[in-house]
Amino acid sequence: MSKEISPIKQLRLNAILDAATSLLIEKPGASMAEIAEAAHIGIATLHRYVDSREQLMAYLGFRAIEVVSETMSAIPLDEDQCESYFPKLIEALVPRGDKIYFLAHDASVHYNKEIEEADRKLREPLLLVIGMLQKRGYFRAGVNKEWIVNVLYSLVFLTWQQVQDGHLAKNSAAALVVDTFYHGFRGE
Repeated sequence: MSKEISPIKQLRLNAILDAATSLLIEKPGASMAEIAEAAHIGIATLHRYVDSREQLMAYLGFRAIEVVSETMSAIPLDEDQCESYFPKLIEALVPRGDKIYFLAHDASVHYNKEIEEADRKLREPLLLVIGMLQKRGYFRAGVNKEWIVNVLYSLVFLTWQQVQDGHLAKNSAAALVVDTFYHGFRGE
């Protein structure tokens, strides 16, 4: 996000963006008034933070990148033990499935060059680890790495959604994703 704002205003904006993300997953065509209502603020307050829906969508993309990036940076990558990277990452990402969904599915993200570039950088370590795991036989070598990342994003979102809906227990969700992820791409 380009303009500098105070830490308190940034916290408020992040709360608005998080509420907007949740609403837009359920109702992609939600109006600005509905977004304000979901954030428990008035429309005038929403417009103090964002000028337009287009700006809101860009902020949502940057917020998703920020949250996922912070989560990923907390997971150390040890090349000798790279097979343990994804289980730790998945455990950390499942509670952030709404952000993953937004990055993978919202069309506005894919029309903003800055967000596209940030998402490309965000995926670099994932692609690196997938390549290492392909060389070690964990994943089939011929499977496109980008496709594997997109499937991971989809699994994380689906799991987040199932936990939110009460269909999966929060404490077993990540293990289910790890099992599905590793065995769904298992080398022969």
